[in-house]
Amino acid sequence: MKAYTKPFFAIFFILIADQVLKFWIKLNMSLGQEYKIIGDWAIIHFTENNGMAFGMEFGGEAGKLALTLFRIVAVLGIGYGLVYMIKRKYHRGLIMNLSLIFAGAMGNIIDSTFYGVIFSESSYYEPAKFLPAEGGYSSLFHGKVVDMFYVPIIQGTYPAWFPFWGGQELIFFRPVFNLADSAISIGVIMILIYQKRYFKEEKEEEVYTHSEVVEE
Repeated sequence: MKAYTKPFFAIFFILIADQVLKFWIKLNMSLGQEYKIIGDWAIIHFTENNGMAFGMEFGGEAGKLALTLFRIVAVLGIGYGLVYMIKRKYHRGLIMNLSLIFAGAMGNIIDSTFYGVIFSESSYYEPAKFLPAEGGYSSLFHGKVVDMFYVPIIQGTYPAWFPFWGGQELIFFRPVFNLADSAISIGVIMILIYQKRYFKEEKEEEVYTHSEVVEE
């Protein structure tokens, strides 16, 4: 059980932090409302999306349902893989990063699955209500994902000679995201950066095990 402690604690912490922040945003901020944390470089900006991470969209009500169901199937697969890796004693870094991805996926699934049922519609005039008497703004599996982090650390204008966007406004980073998105991104990036280290250890373990079997 000790091998499960750190990954499960990380998952629990990220899920709780993600949902507490989203609940606070929904119940205390109207759509488009924002608070500047570090000047114009780090802003809490409340927005919602019907689709994927970082505000990307995916085709209407049917697409929304398909995306939510796909997320659920995917997170079940990730959860199975995580338990498998823990049992097989894979590299701790790989397990921890997969835990981040799992927690982030779960965080956004909660929004997509339940928020339409438990919250009233957020508007540009007032915050949402929790468990409103008239019912939620949508049905099960059709909730909107809450986003709030906006970090336009580079702002300006593309040079006139720049292909396609010459003379247009330049903002980096433009998408608004949430804690769950951050956990997924960090997990994926860390796996890509350290993949050789993670999987080299597994290959060496396989070779060692195979040699033991041959000797026997």
